[in-house]
Amino acid sequence: MSELPGDLQYTSDHEWLRREDDGSVTVGITDHAQSALGDLVYVELPEVNQEVEAGGDMAVVESVKAASDVYAPIGGTVVAVNEALSDDPEAINNDPYGDGWIVKLEPGGDEGELLSPDAYQALLDDIDS
Repeated sequence: MSELPGDLQYTSDHEWLRREDDGSVTVGITDHAQSALGDLVYVELPEVNQEVEAGGDMAVVESVKAASDVYAPIGGTVVAVNEALSDDPEAINNDPYGDGWIVKLEPGGDEGELLSPDAYQALLDDIDS
């Protein structure tokens, strides 16, 4: 298992978020999530300017095994989507914390229950035990 990036926050639904210098928040799914799903074949992205609620459906990732909702870790407005995923959904498998990001949000509302890297690692340890 890869090391969890320490500069991110996580959700119990296996999303991550990074707070950017411009105030936006980049969101993706964790290495654990992409590994559980297997090879991704399709990503359904939200519309730019779409409002999302913390914990609400935001995107869908589909693998050869299953489709899975991606939930917004915080409330806000979608300001960018990773268009490259339309042609290369495997970017999430190959680099979940980098090129595999899914959306950028402008925060504006509830913050869901966010976990520190240590708290998320403890959650993963519970799953694996």
